[in-house]
Amino acid sequence: MAKVRGAIVVNQQRCKGCNLCVISCPTGAISLHPMEVNDKGYHYCHMSQPDLCIGCASCGIVCPDGCIAVYKAKL
Repeated sequence: MAKVRGAIVVNQQRCKGCNLCVISCPTGAISLHPMEVNDKGYHYCHMSQPDLCIGCASCGIVCPDGCIAVYKAKL
């Protein structure tokens, strides 16, 4: 069975930092950016540990604003 690696792309300007994606990530690959904020003043999510992403799409499913696109690639 091939190993699957995932990646996310976040619309940083739409993200309101609700933290739902961080909680739903089973591997802990996502976190809120600790220093930077978007134009609205929210800390947005980003892949803090991209090697852990398995492309399960849990983060994209729970995002209330549809800010996260999930991509998968077989290695």
